[in-house]
Amino acid sequence: MDEMYKALREYFGFNSFRPGQEELIRAALNGRDVLGVMPTGSGKSVCYQLPALLKEGVALVVSPLISLMADQVRALLQMGVPAAYLNSSLTEGQMKKALGYAREGKYKIIYVAPERLLVPGFLSFAKACPLSLVAVDEAHCVSQWGQDFRPSYLDIPAFLHELPTRPPLCAFTATATERVRGDIRRLLGLSDPVERVTGFDRPNLFYEVLTPKVKEVELLSLVQAQKGESGIVYCATRRSVEEVCDLLCANGIAASRYHAGLDAKERASAQEDFLFDRCQVMVATNAFGMGIDKSNVRFVIHFNMPKDMESYYQEAGRGGRDGEPCRCTLLYSPKDVQLGRFLIDKSASAEGLDEEARRLKRRGDLERLARMEAYCRETGCLRRFILRYFGEEGPKGGCDNCGNCVLPETRSDIGPDARQILSLIEDSGERYGEALLSSVLRAEHSRRARDLGLMEHPSAGTLARLSPLELRERFDHLLSLGYIARIGEEYPILALTDKGREFLRREGPLYVRLRRAEEAPPTPKKTRPAGPGDPELYEILRELRAQIARIQGVPAFVVFSDATLRDMSARKPRSEEEMLQVSGVGLKKQARYGKRFLQAIEEYLDNQDR
Repeated sequence: MDEMYKALREYFGFNSFRPGQEELIRAALNGRDVLGVMPTGSGKSVCYQLPALLKEGVALVVSPLISLMADQVRALLQMGVPAAYLNSSLTEGQMKKALGYAREGKYKIIYVAPERLLVPGFLSFAKACPLSLVAVDEAHCVSQWGQDFRPSYLDIPAFLHELPTRPPLCAFTATATERVRGDIRRLLGLSDPVERVTGFDRPNLFYEVLTPKVKEVELLSLVQAQKGESGIVYCATRRSVEEVCDLLCANGIAASRYHAGLDAKERASAQEDFLFDRCQVMVATNAFGMGIDKSNVRFVIHFNMPKDMESYYQEAGRGGRDGEPCRCTLLYSPKDVQLGRFLIDKSASAEGLDEEARRLKRRGDLERLARMEAYCRETGCLRRFILRYFGEEGPKGGCDNCGNCVLPETRSDIGPDARQILSLIEDSGERYGEALLSSVLRAEHSRRARDLGLMEHPSAGTLARLSPLELRERFDHLLSLGYIARIGEEYPILALTDKGREFLRREGPLYVRLRRAEEAPPTPKKTRPAGPGDPELYEILRELRAQIARIQGVPAFVVFSDATLRDMSARKPRSEEEMLQVSGVGLKKQARYGKRFLQAIEEYLDNQDR
């Protein structure tokens, strides 16, 4: 048997590779540089962990967060892989001890923060130690056009230059546009890399955007509908995190909070509570989650609109890592756009960039914010919007698994309303934004509208029957259909496209799907894990897993994932050989846990026969 497949079976419990994995692993084994862009949950870590097991020497994994390192090392130790991490959470004595063990060859994989690479003590170790490869996780952090720019990532080429022999460099990320991929190749100095972009679709994620009157009420409803399941609520500010966490706790929901304003001890405690299922919901800013390997997150709610699509895709992608269904809900308000601009300006002034770099970064951030707003106002398939953003076509007829695609077919003719909107935009010189135009159409008589003479236009007041939400929905459809376009970054104006001018000049209906005011939010087909398997046995195995996890002092998903338990409940193995056919059960975990799970299955089947 190919050594690669043997190691995959023995350590990871899988019989076959996922798309892109085998090519990248073989390239790394052959000494080639690689670049893998693979969605969360697609097995990026296997692409450097497996070559590290098969090659001589120790592999260094450059990782941005302490929490990511701890999770990965904990999972590797469970699989029987000798691994460690080196970061600021260790005392000086622990660091020296770990480096001593590393010099003795006791580890196959070492995780390290990018800030430590050029520290003299670590650099001295790296020069003397035979390195099998250097893997860069979350590689988009090297690019200022990425959503998590980390200046210390720029030190990686200098670190490699200091080594007596340059090992293969393997870069991985879940979120990278072509522009960011170019930065990764150039700034990391990848040499003729084998590159695989395996696709950004996550079919098990249900995407939806809701525009509730009161976000807090909608949030409670969503969380209560997922009782007993793990979830994350993302907020844009520390203050919102505190308020939302208090709201959930006051309503009997076990929630923890996480943001950069808390001390390290409190953040670590909150994260442990979430990983070990002692709390149901983590309420956090974007400071939480990068690399968090909790596989059984069943819902992700954004209380505020993120600043860009990359952040949203990555944060929503922290749900359903085990392939089971996850509901990803964004609660949108136009005020989120204003908050986003404020945070962009605050970030640009705090990063210590020169004036030109600051200007370019702000421009890029505003462009991404505009695309994020467009997603929130999209009337077509949300999955298609996400995939097109990352350069893929997406489902042409809709995905049938997002909030827009599962809405009831209630087609309405908005042609007359559209002509009033388009006529006002054209006649006013295409110089104004949506807020001012809406006030004219609804006859709100703002001082600016009167001073500009816009209230004299024939369209003024013609759409007063529509609520602000209903009128905004008309604008959204015209933007989505390409009849109008936004121009400008900070204060965008609306202009007609050729398609919009053509429509304005002819008669005819414009049928779209409108959400009714009384319509309930769309519901995903599967809000809870579902699939083949015996539900009763699945729950028995879950309880056994929880007991073992408590004894072992590890999160439950580290023992076996939900997907593994579901496959186990479907196969109902009766022997060690049959247990090894369960997806996710390798030799090490079979030896450690197999007997207890086989016993539980045996007892269940015996009771069924009585």
